[in-house]
Amino acid sequence: MKLWRVLGVAGLAGVAATGVIIARDQRRRAQMTPDQVRDRLHQRLDEIQQDSGEGPGPQDQR
Repeated sequence: MKLWRVLGVAGLAGVAATGVIIARDQRRRAQMTPDQVRDRLHQRLDEIQQDSGEGPGPQDQR
């Protein structure tokens, strides 16, 4: 019986910690402007393409 109680408390602590992480991430994203989000996504795409050795995709050719 004591084992189940410990596992239950550990499970609740895990759920609470996950909620805190999600809330913090959401707060950070909500403070960004759409232009900042777009720039960040383009930067991440460029990093991925450089790591994989691929060139720009068809949508990047302007």
